Parts: sequence; C-alpha cells; structure tokens
Amino acid sequence: MLSDMMKQFEAASATYAADNGLDRDDDWFVLKLQEEMGELIQIWNKITGRGRRKGMSESELATALADETADVLGHILLFAHRNGLDLNAAVERKWRFRPHE
Repeated sequence: MLSDMMKQFEAASATYAADNGLDRDDDWFVLKLQEEMGELIQIWNKITGRGRRKGMSESELATALADETADVLGHILLFAHRNGLDLNAAVERKWRFRPHE
C-alpha cells in the first residue's frame, strides 16, 4: 500500500517539478517536507487560537488542515522514495503492525 502511494506521489511531484522548472535534488525533499510541516503548524495555530484566522471559517480551516496533512504525508512518502526507504518494514518494526494488510 505505501509503496503504491509512494509511486503515485513521485509521479505527481516529478510532473509538477518538470512543469515548473524545479530541481528536486536530495536537499529539496527534506526541505520541502519541513516547509509543509510549517504550513500544517500554521493552520493548527489558527484552529487553536494561536494564530490569526484571517477570516477563515471553521469549514475552511478543517479543509486546510486536511490538505496540509495530505501534503505532509505526500512529502514523507517522497522523502522515503528518494532515499529507498522501506516504510512497510519500518512500520512493522516500529509500530508492530502490517500496513499492507
């Protein structure tokens, strides 16, 4: 399951990078993950009253939280793909369950 998702995110990211002239070097993958974490935290701060909502409704904030969480997931999978990490095995080892079942 995770391997399939990695491939889908990789294809989408490679297309986006090619369309926008981006060089996805090794650093790009970890830096982009950090950027997306910052965006997730920014939305979380708005939801929890630690940041300005800038007129966003509860529904818009909920959507933004889901979207930014999806971005973080995507960039974790891109980072893992770039570095040849077997996340299925790591989840089994660290979390003691099989993510592909």
